[in-house]
Amino acid sequence: MTLAAIKHRPALHDLAAASFENTFVHELPGDPVLVNLPRQVANACYTHIAPTPVAAPRLLAWSRAMGELLGIARPSTLGIEVLAGNRVLPGMEPYAARYGGHQFGHWAGQLGDGRAITLAEMIATEGSRQELQLKGAGKTPYSRTADGRAVLRSSLREFACSEAMFNLGVPTTRALSLVATGEEVVRDMFYDGHPQPEPGAVVCRVAPSFVRFGNFQILAANNELDALKRLADYVIRYHYPGHSYASWYQELCRRTAALMVDWMRLGFVHGVMNTDNISILGLTIDYGPYGWLEGYDPTWTPNTTDLPGRRYCYGNQPAIAQWNLARLAEALLPLLEREALEEGLNGYAEAFDDGWRRALSAKLGLASVRPGDDELARELLVALAETETDFTLFFRRLAEVPLAGPDEALLAPLAPAFYDPSASHASLAAWLRRYVGRAKAEGPDRMSRMAGVNPKYVFRNYLAQQAIDALASGDGVPLERLMRVLERPYDEQPENEEFAAPRPEWARSKPGCSALSCSS
Repeated sequence: MTLAAIKHRPALHDLAAASFENTFVHELPGDPVLVNLPRQVANACYTHIAPTPVAAPRLLAWSRAMGELLGIARPSTLGIEVLAGNRVLPGMEPYAARYGGHQFGHWAGQLGDGRAITLAEMIATEGSRQELQLKGAGKTPYSRTADGRAVLRSSLREFACSEAMFNLGVPTTRALSLVATGEEVVRDMFYDGHPQPEPGAVVCRVAPSFVRFGNFQILAANNELDALKRLADYVIRYHYPGHSYASWYQELCRRTAALMVDWMRLGFVHGVMNTDNISILGLTIDYGPYGWLEGYDPTWTPNTTDLPGRRYCYGNQPAIAQWNLARLAEALLPLLEREALEEGLNGYAEAFDDGWRRALSAKLGLASVRPGDDELARELLVALAETETDFTLFFRRLAEVPLAGPDEALLAPLAPAFYDPSASHASLAAWLRRYVGRAKAEGPDRMSRMAGVNPKYVFRNYLAQQAIDALASGDGVPLERLMRVLERPYDEQPENEEFAAPRPEWARSKPGCSALSCSS
């Protein structure tokens, strides 16, 4: 960091000295019942609830960048107590939000924050409003039969991937801290009858709002129309100022389309796109059984719960997002005309198709979209699916392919992306010959443009598992180093080359590296 940058860094304060606001609590209807027992809640957007204290909180990881945005210094003992859920500071009015949702295509009724508790809102150093939410903070009335806790592996994955996605340029919730609880949590990782005790942890998530489609759905499903209108008015007032109901929904459709383009261009698979996991702001939210394409396969899902139907596989994500928007539209019918909602859904399809076309062209290093480019991109995806080819590495190395030479020379830079070097790559070689003919027209800036859109480093599941294993044994250095690498995912970083390696063979079927469950 330069001296000038250091001089202009904002002054950081202890969390205990921060000022807090609670507009969600003050402006929306709350649950009048304060008993913390699993139950059905009516005519309310939230329930006041305090986090459940833990035995021995210990800071495991801290996002310096998020702390600086909030103006908060690395926490002292008191700050760690707050971020673990052991203390509630003056000005905080913690609550669990009420929402419902469609899970795997079926209406599930009331869901809600079963292990997440929002502490308060802060005004960040650049003027944005940000909510602080603890995930794994204990039982709430929405916990159903669960314990309200989270394990280290899932908390670390959310902490690290939130920040990694932000650095990739993807709209996302953020993360501030990861705190060990000093308690064990029993989880059946794959729902196969083998529960095991695991170390517990709490992650502090940060976002302008954690409202999701399901917050509106539960109100509409129960005909709580006054609360539905108040929630819509609240979201527009704070997050879509100047919009009408119609233009708000249409803008949300556009943002969601842009988010799907980002997921698809990076090979990210969310894994559990239920309507209760889709943000009303167009953010990536709820990092559970997510994963990154390694071998390109449009039918791949990282979620073992999703394996029978692969509803949430990579290739289905754009269509599922539109399906979810349609379910939200049904909930909003009391507020606006069907024609406006249909216009938003049609706009989603147009925005995604245009964005995905442009994203693929950019990944190929094409500065403009020309006739034939769509077919060129489609043919590439077919060729990539024929043999196991790493999605991230292929596009990163494609910039190094020479624009002339025999097939062997064209394929040589791509060798690190092939999981089976002995496999035939005849289809890909034929595609490369067509590609170099098109790329010759793009000029000398092609390689730098491609490096700016094709990351070298992503938060692969096997990297996450290595960091989890190390941290569970008391070694936080691998996570700290990995987080530093992921701050600059588009840079070369030759000293960190091992983080850009394809998935090792030992990780192909290792739990946590290849597939995860919704409990992950």
